[in-house]
Amino acid sequence: MRKTTQYTLKNPDNFKQNLLLWAQRFKDVVWLDSNNHKDNYTSYDAILAVDAFTSLKTDYFDAFERLSEYQSVTKDWIFGYLTYDLKNTTEKLKSENFDGLNFPELYFFQPKKLFLIKGNQVEIKYLKMVDDEINTDLQEIQQSYNPTIHQSNDTIKIKLRIHRDDYFEKVEQMLAHIQRGDIYEANFCQEFYAEESEINPLETFKKLNEISKPPFATFLKVEDKYLISASPERYIKKSENNIISQPIKGTARRSENKIEDLQLAEKLSKDQKERSENIMIVDLVRNDLSHTAKKGTVKVKELCKVHSFLQVHQMISTISSKVSERIQPVEILKTTFPMGSMTGAPKISALKIIENLEETKRGLYSGSVGYFTPKGDFDFNVIIRSILYNASKKYVSYSVGSAITAKSNPQNEYEECLVKANAMREVLEG
Repeated sequence: MRKTTQYTLKNPDNFKQNLLLWAQRFKDVVWLDSNNHKDNYTSYDAILAVDAFTSLKTDYFDAFERLSEYQSVTKDWIFGYLTYDLKNTTEKLKSENFDGLNFPELYFFQPKKLFLIKGNQVEIKYLKMVDDEINTDLQEIQQSYNPTIHQSNDTIKIKLRIHRDDYFEKVEQMLAHIQRGDIYEANFCQEFYAEESEINPLETFKKLNEISKPPFATFLKVEDKYLISASPERYIKKSENNIISQPIKGTARRSENKIEDLQLAEKLSKDQKERSENIMIVDLVRNDLSHTAKKGTVKVKELCKVHSFLQVHQMISTISSKVSERIQPVEILKTTFPMGSMTGAPKISALKIIENLEETKRGLYSGSVGYFTPKGDFDFNVIIRSILYNASKKYVSYSVGSAITAKSNPQNEYEECLVKANAMREVLEG
């Protein structure tokens, strides 16, 4: 079905820059960049999928069943996203809050053209109908593009969907639910937005990626809608019968002073509130994975380890399981979605309370972008630290959240949200 060609790259970084610039001509684009973060689970340094041959676009109703059928019939590489609001198909829930972005609730496509970069090698996989374009495309990509792109001078005026005092009041309501025993923990999010605003999506992505350099950076384009993501978090990965999930819970700011920075990381590693947040979500993920796991295979491989990124320190845990070959790949997503780090515990109660207290439909924020291979393996991130843009509506949005537990202080939670919002605000406002 695909012609595969492999090339050795003289300068992988330049090739990646040129490749993403070349990709802008297409209506469907998924760019995934690890920014050279190395771990035991990364398959590729970067991936580009462009130009849909077939696609699946749907609302939440029977979304996972339709995705499973599409994936099993296509038996090819497919790329796309799951919005947070697919919770409404796995449970009897609803999403009635304001939505300024209007992304379809699920979208996947089979790319005609695919680039897989690892080290100084690029594997190019084109569908047979376009395989005669490989050499021409490669010549265009390798031409000396000027990496400096248009710098927008437009002023973006960011507004708050929930103002500070209202945020405090809502956190107090969340704490009341916790005190009554309705939930133990919930991720409470707020939106920052700009109306009648235009951005250059590629320019914005380059800026955000440069100041963050996360392991799960994503540039997604579906016609007039864009995701510009500096996500540090993996949701879930399948490799043969091995599954891993890596929830993040626990955040601390970085410092330019090396001694203070080390102290901040050390303090985070020992912070009982942050550890309890993380451990509660680890338990939730263990339970989610158990729905498809072989008996006795759910393991915590790493608990509450602090990882340092350019903007923040984060506490990450790794949970693994093994599944039998009879389990359909999409079933693993359905039984674990939405991811625990963006919901709470118990999950269903948390989802209902979140819907009542938040002001904005989350949509793609706290959803996931990723891909399936022809063999049914997959890798998906968590959409956080991200800017969303509807070019037709001239609507720009980013959201941030924090985990509310019994030990939460509304002021501290608000400040944590501002720390997480720093990169997006800096990129948009300058």
